[in-house]
Amino acid sequence: MAREVALAVDLGASGGRIVSGAFDGRLLELKELHRFENGPVSFGGHLVWDFVGLWSGVLDGLRVAADQHQKAIQSIGVDTWGVDFSFITKNDALLSEPVCYRDARTRGLIEAAQAIVSKEETFNATGLQFIEINTLYQLLALKRDRPELLDAADQLLMIPDLVHWLLSGQRSNERTIASTTQCFNPQSGQWANDLLTRFGLPTDLFRPVSEPGHDIGSIRADIASDTGLGDVRVVLPGSHDTASAVAAVPALEPPSSRPDWCYISLGTWALVGAELDRPLVTPECLARNFTNEGGVGGTTRLLKNLCGLWLVQQCRASWQRSGKNWDWEQLTALAAESKPLQTIIDSGHPSLVAPNDMPQAIRELAQQSNQPVPDSTGAVVRTALESVAADVSRTLQELDGLVGRRMSRVHIVGGGVQNKLLCQMISDASDRPVVAG
Repeated sequence: MAREVALAVDLGASGGRIVSGAFDGRLLELKELHRFENGPVSFGGHLVWDFVGLWSGVLDGLRVAADQHQKAIQSIGVDTWGVDFSFITKNDALLSEPVCYRDARTRGLIEAAQAIVSKEETFNATGLQFIEINTLYQLLALKRDRPELLDAADQLLMIPDLVHWLLSGQRSNERTIASTTQCFNPQSGQWANDLLTRFGLPTDLFRPVSEPGHDIGSIRADIASDTGLGDVRVVLPGSHDTASAVAAVPALEPPSSRPDWCYISLGTWALVGAELDRPLVTPECLARNFTNEGGVGGTTRLLKNLCGLWLVQQCRASWQRSGKNWDWEQLTALAAESKPLQTIIDSGHPSLVAPNDMPQAIRELAQQSNQPVPDSTGAVVRTALESVAADVSRTLQELDGLVGRRMSRVHIVGGGVQNKLLCQMISDASDRPVVAG
């Protein structure tokens, strides 16, 4: 067969990349074509995504792809992080820059929401973990602070839906990314309209969802002309990056109610879970704050969101501001040389969500818990990594209890697989073999 190429636009909280997958009928060759940075910026009193800059990075990558693969490119799809969104107006205009999930506007809204609808009722309707970054609480913040935006909006689009719309001109709501919102019912496969109504949110913003694999149309003519691409189809992947990552795990066992393996999607976040054949919406899941998110092929990803490499990313950013330009390999090497198991902090502590000085925030938590205060760059990084590994180990034990068996192996996917030290720490802390990839 003729060589066919598909393009993946993979956008994360700290960067984006364009990857080509070339298939000749026998072998699939993956190649990273372009990489660019991403991150929230302070604007108008809020932490927002530079969506224009993000889109510019995507276009640059598509030009590289067109130059390298000519007319062999057949399709393109986009995956991103979850929960964040913006709105489209009736005239097909972007209403506002997407606000970052780390913005402070949602603080205290879980408790406020539970005064309207109980925690149990919300969980039964959505099966989702309670964390303030969820789309539901972002919408409640808008209802409180910017109701005019809800009035002017015609449709809510999650971040990958927005990029698919920019590429094709066609609106869509893909199921796996919709499942991250706490506005979606994983058991019915539809938006939780009864719940949204009780919160006073307009249900007409939420349109029917599409499955991964759905072809929404060709890229726009102006995009094709600008980038040099031909008649490329826009095909929805598992638009939540974790859904696509888990679909790529090289596990032979099909999804079941009692799986033998689990996964960690390791990047800015550490998403620890198992792939099931159906949602698990039980009091035990609620008590342990687990979540049911959609997977590729109609599967369910039972998981918990934990802090991943965020601590080290923000430590590095803080050190860069002071003129110390450590790269990732240097920081990991310094951590490896530091004394092990001196200080373990709560990697999910609220003070670590968006501090101005992450190394200092880590030291303060160590001091508050009467543990040795890390006094060097390597010690700070080691504390961060070991704390993440400890949280992952505890979560794996909880996951074992929920599915009724001990997971025999852990597959780690995502950019974090490059940190061999953290992968080994997770294996040691959990006493399980780890497969990187």
